[in-house]
Amino acid sequence: MFVRTASERDLVAVRALLVETWHATYDAIYGAERVTAITDDWHSIASLKARLTRPNSEFLVADDGKRLGGMAFAAATTDPKIVLLNQLYVHPACQRQGIGQSLLDEVEASFPEMDTLRLEVEEANAAAIGFYEANGFRPAGRTADCGGGSGLPALIMEKRLG
Repeated sequence: MFVRTASERDLVAVRALLVETWHATYDAIYGAERVTAITDDWHSIASLKARLTRPNSEFLVADDGKRLGGMAFAAATTDPKIVLLNQLYVHPACQRQGIGQSLLDEVEASFPEMDTLRLEVEEANAAAIGFYEANGFRPAGRTADCGGGSGLPALIMEKRLG
């Protein structure tokens, strides 16, 4: 898989990847009905399309020429030294093959002014937390509203790059 910037032609495949990955990861935590509601909102084609043109952001996909194995989206905050990793998902069939690492590396390379990469992660998602800890992220707090508007609690993790 090679990592590249996403384009509008990727959005249907990105949405399918996100829906499948979210159900595989979160059905046991939130229930399938809640996961469907969240993905219908957060991962609609319109929501994804809006991210393509967001200033000071990077929307990436991992592609092998036949399918997408993963995606990531990150955006600078009002402080360009702090970047929020909004999404990093790898298809369940493609996990543990270095795709998440490649996406994370490219996010870090995309924001040269950044000294802190921040993310929010569901505390019950032990696999994701393990991945982030192995990549230098440390707990930095909690939020009661993951992603802003979800009402879902999450662990905030940060990686210092400076």
